[in-house]
Amino acid sequence: MADGVGAAPGEVEVRRSSRRRRTVSAYREGGRTVVLIPARMSKDEERRWVSVMLDKLAAQESRRMLDDGELARRADRLSRQYLQGRARPATVRWVTNQNTRWGSCTPAEGSIRLSHRLQGMPDYVLDYVLLHELAHLLVPGHGPRFWRLLEAYPRTERARGFLEGVVAADRLPNVPSPRGE
Repeated sequence: MADGVGAAPGEVEVRRSSRRRRTVSAYREGGRTVVLIPARMSKDEERRWVSVMLDKLAAQESRRMLDDGELARRADRLSRQYLQGRARPATVRWVTNQNTRWGSCTPAEGSIRLSHRLQGMPDYVLDYVLLHELAHLLVPGHGPRFWRLLEAYPRTERARGFLEGVVAADRLPNVPSPRGE
């Protein structure tokens, strides 16, 4: 089913379950939205619930999103806390054209761009990616000096593991939900 309702990007997959009696739920899985509904629901009810759940997910996600100004303030705080305030970006902003990178930095311009795919991820993951790009303002490349800068952030390994898990999950084939719904 193509997404024609709500603010969610990508495809919508409706999964019917005979075990599900009254509840409807939805979640994001890769680039699509999965809506779980009772098997007995009519097509009209399905359309209505898909619309309701897309709107609900979009509202939840928008509450978690930071605007560019908040992102810049976060970068300033992280620079002061972990880099002695030495990394001073000229701009920090969200972009929607980075689908293979989490972030990028152009040291000559002092610009940092973060992928919109980070929105809604745990704060420690966003902080790690932002700190990673801030470190590039001080040290280009990924040599030992660069990684020493990131040692100050206590959740570096955890955040890297989280992002590696996201990448690995995106590569998995579409398999039925383990909950049987």
